[in-house]
Order: sequence, then structure tokens, then C-alpha cells
Amino acid sequence: MTGDTLEMTQSVCRFCGTALRHTFVDLGMSPLAESWLKPSQLNQMEPFYPLHVYVCEGCFLVQLEEFESPEHIFSDYAYFSSYSETWLQHAKAYVEMAIGRFGLNEQSQVVEIASNDGYLLRNFVDKGINVLGVEPAANVAKVAIERGIPTRVKFFGEETARQVVAEGTQADLIVGNNVLAHVPKLNDFVEGLKILLSPGGTITMEFPHLMELMAKNEFDTIYHEHFSYLSFTTVKQVFAAHGLTVYDVEELPTHGGSLRIYARHTEDVSKAVSEHVEELKTREEAAGFTRLETYLSFSERVKETKRKFLEFLIRAKREGKSVAAYGAAAKGVTLLNYCGVRLDFIDYAVDLSPHKQGHFMPGIHIPIFHPDKIKETRPDYVLILPWNLKDEIMGQMACIGEWGGAFVVPIPEVTVCGPSLLEKMAAGA
Repeated sequence: MTGDTLEMTQSVCRFCGTALRHTFVDLGMSPLAESWLKPSQLNQMEPFYPLHVYVCEGCFLVQLEEFESPEHIFSDYAYFSSYSETWLQHAKAYVEMAIGRFGLNEQSQVVEIASNDGYLLRNFVDKGINVLGVEPAANVAKVAIERGIPTRVKFFGEETARQVVAEGTQADLIVGNNVLAHVPKLNDFVEGLKILLSPGGTITMEFPHLMELMAKNEFDTIYHEHFSYLSFTTVKQVFAAHGLTVYDVEELPTHGGSLRIYARHTEDVSKAVSEHVEELKTREEAAGFTRLETYLSFSERVKETKRKFLEFLIRAKREGKSVAAYGAAAKGVTLLNYCGVRLDFIDYAVDLSPHKQGHFMPGIHIPIFHPDKIKETRPDYVLILPWNLKDEIMGQMACIGEWGGAFVVPIPEVTVCGPSLLEKMAAGA
């Protein structure tokens, strides 16, 4: 402190160390997106942190600063993968693909990083393949262990990888779904992958694709649990810096548009680099992902989406309409806190997960109930917060057409699915 001036420490890129000077988008102050509140906590002080996203001018890694430790965020986590049927089917299809593509059998070893409640690994177990889960959330790991899935309750990085290898385990396949974006110590994490991988093994990682996030205006997928927002161009750089080569890539529809990368030891020349790698890299370059101005153009689109969303809600309430939200998803926490939407606009939220029912959404304090609440109260609009699951949710709740209700999808822009479409869905059209 000099005089009346507070000296601020400038943050640096978590991958390359370049000073962070450029804003990608600033979503204001927001609570931790998965910190569901009990009724007894509603009158307590609630921490809010800046949801200010930067882009590195050196490597173009889009990133949040680390305001809260992973230990605080993930050690007791409310997200259980098994409550989404769509995601369970995705995991099962992946396992069938991996067994065939990599020739996995009873002698193989699969390790999943951030294995959650064992929803994916149990498919390998059913085939007699050796598995190990690494999951930092003790409450979630407990479910996996009870299902007979060996699980290490640890954060993954270089230290954990060395411990596992020292105990005699190296992975023929390392799986990581929606974890790469969640690690603040990115270099430590990827170095751990390098250590754990057997000489001829493969790493597959799935993560939301930054190019899709920007193209589809998916700013609500930004929250404190996601430290990094990844382009293919940047991920290739990160892996290469740790002696790992990305040799194939797939584009997936999950989470609004994701990538599944396949990586190997750089010295493992038995796996040729697919043409998909160069093709996607070229497409990203053409879309401007190696130019700073591309990233700086995103912020204004986000502000306009906020204005349109609020215009819809204001009009609906002035017309005397009722609005309920389906899916107390993290992306909903970001959207509603950024837009300042509370009980003045939304009566309640519902969620299939019993771990969220009876709680309140952080920041906005909207109560969470079982989905049956919608049938009881018959709202005019059901706002789908996890828009990536909108087809599944519309199928589950098509009954709202009985009273002339309509679904609202907020991203990429406000879209109303009215009664006529619901009638077609109910008829199986």
C-alpha cells in the first residue's frame, strides 16, 4: 500500500505464465455454482467471487482466476452423474467404443480421473476389465466404492500419479470426462497424466469446446468450478509441453458441443496422427482462434442475451404468467445470478437429484423441489436451465401441454416451445 493506492497483483496464465491483461467476459460477482444452500443457511453470509474471465495473449487459454481452492469446491460435491439418463448412455457407448478400439481385456488397466459415482467405470467392470477411479469428492466416491468400484479419494496431479505408479499401477487407458477444465494447476495435472500412462497407452479427455461455447453463446457454462475454457489449438500446446501428442479428436454434441481428444506419449509412434487433428486446427485458425480480437468480441453478445432474457421475464410477469425452472444446474446458477433473477421472476426450481431437493440455489435463493411440483402447480412456463438436456427434459415433462404450458430455453437466445409442438411430442410425431 502506497498512500491511498492499493497495489493489485496481476494474475498470470496458468499454462504459460504470461500476464493476464485482456477480458474475455465479465459476468460480475457470483457464488460457487454447486454450493446448494440448506434452509438454515439462508440468513448466513454467502461468499461471492468475481466471475471475470481473461484470455491469455500468449497461448490463448481462456481462464478464470483461482479464488477458491479445489479442496473447498470439490471435497463435498453435489453433482452425481447417474441422475442424467442421457449421460449414462453416453458413458456406456464410450466404453463399448474404447474396448473395441484399444483391444482392452482382463489384463488391461483403466483409470478414470474424476470418476464421480462410478457411472462410467461400472461398464468396464461388467466386462471384467481392471479399473481404478480417482475422485476428490468423498461423498460421491463413497457411492462408487459401495458399488464395488475401487476408488482413490484424492485430487489428481503429479503426486497422486507417482503414488499410484509406485504401487504397481500404470494405465493402458486414462479417461477424463469434464475434468480438464476443472483443474487450476493445469501443468501439474497433465504431467500426472504423462506419469500414469503406460508406454503404449492412450489418454482420452472430454471437455466443452471453446469454439462451440462462443458460436452458441453458451456463457452460462462459465462458473468458478471451471477454471479453463479450452480450444483445440491451446490443448494441443498444453499436452505437447508435457511430452504428450494429441493424435485424434472427435467432436461431440454433449454439453453444448464438446471435444474428445486422444493423446499418447510423443515417443509412441505406433499411433499415427489422424487427419481430424489438422482439419480441426485449420478450422479454428480460420475462425480466428489464434487472433486476440476474436476473443474480445464475445462480451457484447453476452450483454445482449441478458437484456433479451430479462425482457421475456418482465413481459411474462406483467401478463400474470407463472414461471418455474427445471434443473438446478450450475449453468442456471450463472445465468440467474448474472441476470439478477430471483423469486420476483421464478417461483421455484425442480431437479431429479434428491441431493438438491430441499435446498436453495446459491445467490438467488430459489427453492428446489422434486419435478412432481410442476404437475401440482401447473406453471405457464417451464424454464429449462440445463439446455443441453432439453430434449430429455421435454420428453419427461410433456404433460405441461395439458394445461397449455410452454417450455422456455434461454441459450443461445430465448426460445419458447409452445403447446402445439408439445402436442406433437406427446403423439410421438
